[in-house]
Amino acid sequence: MAELNSRILAHYRLAFERLCKHKLLLASTGGVALLGMVTAYALAPSEEVQPAPLQTVLEQLATPEFHVLATESKNAYLREERIQRTDTIYSLMARLGISDPEALDFIRNNPRTQAISRQLRPGKAVTAKTGEQGRLLSLHFPHNSNDTVTVVERNASGFVAKDLALELESHTAIKSGEIQSSLFAATDAADIPDAIAIQMAEIFSGDVDFNRDLRKGDRFSIAYETRNHQGHPISSGKILAAEFVNNKQTYTAFWYQGKNGKGGYYSADGKSLKKAFLRSPLEFSRITSGFSGARMHPVLNTVRAHKGIDFGAPIGTKVRSVSDGVVEFAGRSGGYGNLIIIKHRGPYSTAYGHLNGFARGIHKGMHISQGDTIGYVGMTGLATGPHLHYEFRINSRQTNPLAVTLPAATPLEPAQIADFKSNITPMQSHLALAKHFQTAMLK
Repeated sequence: MAELNSRILAHYRLAFERLCKHKLLLASTGGVALLGMVTAYALAPSEEVQPAPLQTVLEQLATPEFHVLATESKNAYLREERIQRTDTIYSLMARLGISDPEALDFIRNNPRTQAISRQLRPGKAVTAKTGEQGRLLSLHFPHNSNDTVTVVERNASGFVAKDLALELESHTAIKSGEIQSSLFAATDAADIPDAIAIQMAEIFSGDVDFNRDLRKGDRFSIAYETRNHQGHPISSGKILAAEFVNNKQTYTAFWYQGKNGKGGYYSADGKSLKKAFLRSPLEFSRITSGFSGARMHPVLNTVRAHKGIDFGAPIGTKVRSVSDGVVEFAGRSGGYGNLIIIKHRGPYSTAYGHLNGFARGIHKGMHISQGDTIGYVGMTGLATGPHLHYEFRINSRQTNPLAVTLPAATPLEPAQIADFKSNITPMQSHLALAKHFQTAMLK
């Protein structure tokens, strides 16, 4: 028995060491369940988290009793497979252990199941119960819409198919990563959904220009909502807390929704992260020409001032308003081509030129919210290739948008600070835990 105990302890020690070397995904309802024993150390965000000490304890263990669970069939096998990029419906069924021509014929021809072959999204988990010699008993195939699942079941007369609503559970995922080449490459490596990566870029866009400010070695830690089905993440919600270290400068963000129902992201001291203006009118692109007092014009071949920023992007890329405002002009304007001018509060206005077209419903006098799609990248007017010409104007005078100090949004009221501090305390512990495991992985 002592030898058995030693093997058990060695197994769990090896499992713990392997865990410290892999990416972290902690999921829980209202907390971290997968590694709850770690959170019992009351981590403070301003303190360095120390790894838990290991201690070998030998105990005499009673041999557990085993009970065979009853199943619908004496020889039923339940198997789960994740869809691969090269999968067809036939290769997926083969990996699930299904060898049943009747079942494959039903899945291929039944109107309710024909969509399965068109929804082979890589990474999706599919489960099947089979009987003797690969005879299909049931199949569960989640839809790409993330809210329903197609269930195929065998009955006395053959097969039936039905669509059921997924029973989703809310969890919190905690992950971290490091920039090596780009934001998306880093989030892909950390198995973070693109929707969460875009949210993170939006949250910190007032402080970090993700088109030009990223540095190799920048780090991030995030806690975000996930909706899971049978232990698998089906969709992601909003970011609950995030920390981004850019060029050794640390930025933090916490989601807070007041009693008035309005929510937003704030720094740890209650300052709103929502700037009055976004730094960029495109989510991701590259600057092809900066603000300059003298530039050789690529079409006119003369030296003249360039009173804006050019963002290179494919035709059709969405262009967003950098702030709330009212459309002052939307139409054709000489070398600008298709142009939109938006008047904002105070002395500010912005202009968006060379557009391929305008968003549906855009017209003079229309109220626009920050982040709304107003048009699409094109190359109308004097342009040699597809790009957006963006101008930031103060009292109708063009100003370098990358150099101007942008005004901030309204901070939390003093009466809200205490409730805010109470709400973000668990999220601060989550971020501290993510950073600790990131450090452990790099060792």
